[in-house]
This record gives sequence, structure tokens and C-alpha cells, in this order.
Amino acid sequence: MKIAVLFGQFEDYEEQPGADLEAAKPKRKRRKKKKTDVEAITDSLRELGHDANPFPIDGRPQTLARLARADADLCFNLIESYNGDDTMEMHFAAYLDLIGKRYTGAGPQGSYLAMDKGIAKTIIRDHGLFTPYSMVVNKGLVGHAQDIRFPVIVKPATEDASKGIDASAVVSSIKDLFERISYIHDEFDAPALIEEYIEGREIYAAVLGNEPPEALPLIELDLSKLPKGTPKIASYEVKFDESTEAYKKTRSAPARDLDEDVVTEIQRVAITAFRALHLRDYARIDLRLGANGRIYLIEANPNPWLDPIAEFAMAAKESGRSYTQMIDTIVKAAVGRRK
Repeated sequence: MKIAVLFGQFEDYEEQPGADLEAAKPKRKRRKKKKTDVEAITDSLRELGHDANPFPIDGRPQTLARLARADADLCFNLIESYNGDDTMEMHFAAYLDLIGKRYTGAGPQGSYLAMDKGIAKTIIRDHGLFTPYSMVVNKGLVGHAQDIRFPVIVKPATEDASKGIDASAVVSSIKDLFERISYIHDEFDAPALIEEYIEGREIYAAVLGNEPPEALPLIELDLSKLPKGTPKIASYEVKFDESTEAYKKTRSAPARDLDEDVVTEIQRVAITAFRALHLRDYARIDLRLGANGRIYLIEANPNPWLDPIAEFAMAAKESGRSYTQMIDTIVKAAVGRRK
């Protein structure tokens, strides 16, 4: 198959003359310690015998027009924002639907439901799952509020990748709560989600495939070595800022010491959430295993990061799959479903 690997462009690219999928390459060579996810996915697709090329999406209308004309049998969709706007992820998926392109990962409905954390929590509860008590605060308007107790974590209700989540996101007083709400409103121009803070273990459950979806071995983000006084949360610093002590002190690894019954229940919760939020092909479900043994669903991540060292690939490896086999499973899931 001809496969276009769609990714957000963050630097200057130039087109390769004559490339079937109008692939692009960097204008300057970059020193890289390892492959990017785009490179790793493209290499795996070629290893599987596909005619695969990267296709940068840069926010220009002419790029969307080129995508509509591209001779691709499948788009491997890695777009999580459009032109710098994370809320456009679902609209980009809808565009792919409009131009008749088959693509991997969540459709517009799944992207929307997972992005809007308030709505996602309502759906999750309707399916009999636990999620921390919460409320949504728009500018000048408070939504339905549950009986929340301090401490709470305050974050944007419509962002992902831990944006807006740092050490100050966990608050224990009314004063700090209102200050944080104002920060979220002003900085992200988004509703603020107030969520009861759950002390416990941070567990990631990868889900792969559609008929039926398979829950892969669990991965844990070990937050126990965070600097004293730092909230044990998967903040932006923990996940992405390599210069911080929080990043250096945390590691993800397979969860080895969980009871078999607990693992089975976490995987059941993950698959239930995957289906309830209309996700497809692959997703990562983030959970907290509370001190009381209760499993709390924190959020669902459609189209999670597929870097070879990321949690999803780690879970696939634990399931006995190579990275290339994982990519093959995602492609077959996308091609095999009706829509």
C-alpha cells in the first residue's frame, strides 16, 4: 500500500521532487541520538513492504489541498493539533473523512469525546467506571459540581499532553484554587477542570485493535522519587522537560508487582473506556490505582505517542510484539474496519 505518514511540521521543510506522496525532508541535517516517531513508523512501514513517506502538515490551505490530491491508500495519522491549536485535532480527522482518506486512529467523534474531559468523565461514569470527583468552571459560569474535597488538581478541560499541569496544579486552599482557575482561563482560554486529587500509582493501559480490542500489559510511571514537596502527578515537567529534576527522577516501566485480579480489572476498565469513548485502532488509557484499591480512570488518549521508547511501544514489547509488528497491527486494524 501507499501510506502517507501525516505529522505536524515544526520546522522548515522542502518537497522532494517527484515523490508520489509529496514527501518532505529537512532543509538542514540534524544531529539525532535516535529516530523520531515519524522516522521509526516510516521505516517500519517500509520494512513491511509498504510504499511509505512522511507528509508534513503545516497549517497552510495549500497543504490540505495537496493532501486531498495525494495518491495514498492509507494515512498514518499522527496529527494531534493543527496550526498550533490542539482543539483542531478532531477537525483534522473530520477533514480526512470529507476528502475520503482512510486513516489510522480516532475519528472526529472519539477525538472530541476524549479531548473534552468533562464530557468524557460523564460517559465513563455512565458505564459504571470510577473517575475522580470533578467539576468544570467556564469563565463566569460553574458547571455541575460534585462533592469535591481538597486537595484538588486544576487543569485545562480541553488540552492534552499534560499542558497546564505543573507542581502548582495541585491546590489545597480556596485562595490557591481561584488563582489557579484564573491562570487556566487566562493562559489557555479554556474551561478549568477541577478534579479531586487521588493519591496512588500512575498506571497506563495500552489498547490495540478493534475486533476485539486488546488490552496490553500495564506500564507504570514511577513517581516515588520526585523531589520532596513535589506533587506526585504526571506533570509537563515529568513527561517532557528533560532539564528538570522531575524528569530525571521518573521512569516508566512494566508494572510487575500487581495482583493478577487487579491487572485483569484495570484492563477491563481500559477496554470499556476505549469502547465508550468511540476510540479505535489504538489508544492509551491513564489510570490511578488508589490506596483503597479502587481503579480511577483519569483520561483517555487517542493516537498516543508512538516513539519506540514511549509507554505504548513499551507495552507492545511486553506483549511479545516488535515495534514493526505493533505498527503492522495498527495498519491492519485501520484497513479492516468498516469506517
